[in-house]
Amino acid sequence: MGEDTENRPSPSRRTRRRSGGKWRPVIAVLLVVAVGLILVGQFLRLPGLDVFGTDVKDRSGPAVLKSVQDLSRYEGAAGTYQVVVDLEHDARFLPDAIRGTRTLYVASGSVGAYVDLGGLGDDAVTVDSGRTEATLRLPHARTGAPALDPERSYAVSKQRGLLDRLGDLFSDNPASEQAVHALAVQRIGEAAHASDLTSRAERNTTAMLRKLLLGLGFERVTVTYG
Repeated sequence: MGEDTENRPSPSRRTRRRSGGKWRPVIAVLLVVAVGLILVGQFLRLPGLDVFGTDVKDRSGPAVLKSVQDLSRYEGAAGTYQVVVDLEHDARFLPDAIRGTRTLYVASGSVGAYVDLGGLGDDAVTVDSGRTEATLRLPHARTGAPALDPERSYAVSKQRGLLDRLGDLFSDNPASEQAVHALAVQRIGEAAHASDLTSRAERNTTAMLRKLLLGLGFERVTVTYG
């Protein structure tokens, strides 16, 4: 009769299995720690922890012409303004650390002031019989729409609550940026309206028209606004 034999794993295989099982919890812990550091880096925007590098690729399509307007106005002045926007959104019954945002934004933009010459009637210009005197009646100057300068506008700080930070991990919130930009445009427009930009535009328009008509042979040129 042959000897009974048992298929038993060799001691070396047992040792390898035991040693491999011993390191599995350590590997799992290291993996959890690595994922945690990555999330913290993305969450808090800490330098050095953002392991996911980003490449900028411009896939924008060509500009499409939507409309054309004929402008018949003279822009007599333009001003550059800078305003600091401090916009805060609070949630009811929740502290700012949990829910809420506060953005400090330095906005720089320009506003032009113009005199509209397109809607002048027949009585806007009066010339005497000798063609030596001319009187022009023009509308008051107005300010145009403010234009933000993206190269000179920047966010100084942006504070967000815990829930807002978690929401930014899964989706963008362009409405908050639009609110800051809209408020910046409003503040720049108000500053331009409160300044003497329109008065300067009227003075420069008067000087331009006087120089033009005097060059055409008129001896006296009067420009009024109303």
